[in-house]
Amino acid sequence: MRGLWTAGAIGVIGAAALLGGCVSTPNLAGSFGAPSFAALQQVCSATPVDYGNDAQSVYTTFYDAYVANRRGKLSKDDYCAFQTAIAQHYTTLGTNSDPQARNQWVAFFLDQRAKAISWRAAVDPTLRAG
Repeated sequence: MRGLWTAGAIGVIGAAALLGGCVSTPNLAGSFGAPSFAALQQVCSATPVDYGNDAQSVYTTFYDAYVANRRGKLSKDDYCAFQTAIAQHYTTLGTNSDPQARNQWVAFFLDQRAKAISWRAAVDPTLRAG
């Protein structure tokens, strides 16, 4: 009986991992029709910011806001102001070696991430519960 449970659990975990791969976010180079991280940054500025280890999270956030922008929820000016605020906070706090400054960056960024998800959910039915 124990062997059956173990095999069943492994099957469920494997299925979850497989499904997780299907619902993943695009990579920094862009995929599945999504623009690259550099292209998203160039919508608002000619000079992309190097977000280091935070690049994937920032890209996902920018992409969610981009979807809201493309579908009319967010103006280009608001989208660019959103990107600029994140870039300024990252440059000031995210690159700082002081743990308190880094924590401030993380708190700010998580708030921005929530905004982007909210904007996208308003225009993208795949993100709505139901």
